[in-house]
Amino acid sequence: MDAVSDIQKLMQAGRFEPALTAAIAMTKAGRDPREISGQRDRETHAQTLNYVEGLYLQAVCARYLKRYDFARTSLADLRQVAPDFGRAHQETGHLARAEGRLDDALDAYRRACRANPGLTASWRAQAAIFTAQGKAPDAKNANFQADRLEGLPPILLAVTNFIYENKTVKAEKLVRGYLQKNPKDVEAMRLLAEIATRFGVFDEADFLLESAVTFAPDNVQLRLEYIQILRKRQRYGEALKQAEDLYARDSKNPLFQSHLAIESMQTGDHERAFELFTQVLDRMPNDYATLTSLGHAHKTFGNHDEAVDSYRASYTSKPDHGDAWFGLANLKTYKFTDKEITQMQSLVARTELGFSDRVNLCFSLGKAFEDRKDFKQAFVHYERGNDLKYVQSRYRADEMTKELEAQAEHCGADLFAAKAGQGHDAPDPIFILGLPRAGSTLLEQIIASHSQVDGTLELPNILSMSFQLRGRDRKAEGGRYPKILHDLPADKLKQLGERYINDTRIHRKGAPFFIDKMPNNFRHIALIKLILPNAKIIDARRHPMACCFSGFKQHFAEGQEFTYGLENMGKYYRDYVGLMDHWDAVLPGQILRVQYEDVVADTEGQVHRILDYLGLPFEQACVDFHKTKRSVRTASSEQVRQPIFKSGLEQWKNFEPWLGPLKESLGPVLERYPIK
Repeated sequence: MDAVSDIQKLMQAGRFEPALTAAIAMTKAGRDPREISGQRDRETHAQTLNYVEGLYLQAVCARYLKRYDFARTSLADLRQVAPDFGRAHQETGHLARAEGRLDDALDAYRRACRANPGLTASWRAQAAIFTAQGKAPDAKNANFQADRLEGLPPILLAVTNFIYENKTVKAEKLVRGYLQKNPKDVEAMRLLAEIATRFGVFDEADFLLESAVTFAPDNVQLRLEYIQILRKRQRYGEALKQAEDLYARDSKNPLFQSHLAIESMQTGDHERAFELFTQVLDRMPNDYATLTSLGHAHKTFGNHDEAVDSYRASYTSKPDHGDAWFGLANLKTYKFTDKEITQMQSLVARTELGFSDRVNLCFSLGKAFEDRKDFKQAFVHYERGNDLKYVQSRYRADEMTKELEAQAEHCGADLFAAKAGQGHDAPDPIFILGLPRAGSTLLEQIIASHSQVDGTLELPNILSMSFQLRGRDRKAEGGRYPKILHDLPADKLKQLGERYINDTRIHRKGAPFFIDKMPNNFRHIALIKLILPNAKIIDARRHPMACCFSGFKQHFAEGQEFTYGLENMGKYYRDYVGLMDHWDAVLPGQILRVQYEDVVADTEGQVHRILDYLGLPFEQACVDFHKTKRSVRTASSEQVRQPIFKSGLEQWKNFEPWLGPLKESLGPVLERYPIK
């Protein structure tokens, strides 16, 4: 990035004309991230960074030269390719302020601080505008944030900016070095926890935030972030305790009430959750965030009409709140009205719309037009939502392929022969795995309807264990995991199995068996069978085109980044099948494959087959699964509360004219289906 330094030196010298020329040249030499699909490597990553930085620098230069139209065009393009780039929103604010558009400037500065809370200039600019508007409390808060940032050691402020500009490797190196010299600095701990969370190493984030809270028990921000990471780890009991502590400090605080409501819901205390949400809304009746959370709660517990009312009230309060619109779309059974579709289209046309709101609205419009059988328009919006997410994503398809190949390479029959008779002998867990949108929630609902089985959640415990075994070495190829499985002694394998059983106990209701339906566990079947050799494993499989397209059109809350792009989706499905072929070969007869189409065609027959594999007696409730009352937190929550219908089997064919890249990516796997 020497070109950036050269341009900055020209700008510091006030030579904006040559700086602008150099910035335009830098942009042209880079690569537009929207034009890159499939494989990403270091070279293309550097080229996209040049493109983004070039656009940013040319916008700044153009503003100083008072070429406002050119600056505005550059910034609009920049926000398209880097929607979470805080400095782009900050520069948008500077431009609006230079033109005297203070309301627009304030909106831009707010977006900048949401994208990157470390932008001191944006906080100061907000304070100045609020002061001019006579809004002293808002100005005081903005100045407080700016003062806090300016009070940080410069290295931690730099780390903050690196994190929010997705330069996490650089940020991690800096903050770890700082913590070695300042081991009790809670802000450094918080920042490193944020980095760990972005890498998916939730147990490390948990440890860091727990330590930080111990050192600074009165720091509310630390406790709120600790609650979030505990929730991500599905340690709901601990999250509830933290929320209770905040609530005890000030039971009238709407923020504390809301957090306690959410944690109460997660631990099954439905009545208290709804009571707390009501308390918040009594004081803040139009709070869009609380209305959306209430909608999510109603959805989880099957209160369809109440969920619709809450989501509609939320977007009425804040029309561009994309989460409320997608809440309606994610009900699956909801049909948008003509007026709602027109309103969503109008919102998406706004250039200042926030990134996450835009993504949610794109997926919602896709659902709306699909329901209207306007499949071309539906695909346009699904594709746009995926393109936006892909630009933001760190996912590399080739790295995932190497990770799955490493499982097959190092976890052969010799490993299982050498470890035979080891591990923890508990027969309790039933793992349902595979790909998302393959029917796993349906299988869970069927099996959890049995009197001897508890349905739980998509538990993160196995994934967390794999991260711990991987350690700091995150390389997919030649890394520490899964090779380390060969070196784990019998007592360690037993300990890991016991830990899994103990850590998941909070999710159970007392039945002798329970379900863990984390789809991504298919990557770690070796680990599962080594620590829990008596666990049952069910591979939920669905037609490649149906499964992949259903994943493509679903906006997942987090993770599942392989779904953002037809080529990536097809390659992931192909790699999944390849790894499952390997497990079938080295663990013959130990994994039951259940194909969604078979369950639809002969539900009772498949129920008998599944229960026989699990060693459970037949119960009619499993066939009448849609009558079972239980909370369901996945995208299929509404669908599994209805009898099975066949209309969804070939919905993908409505979009076949645009699915050529998916077919090509799937390759021979498409012809193999059904795979027995």
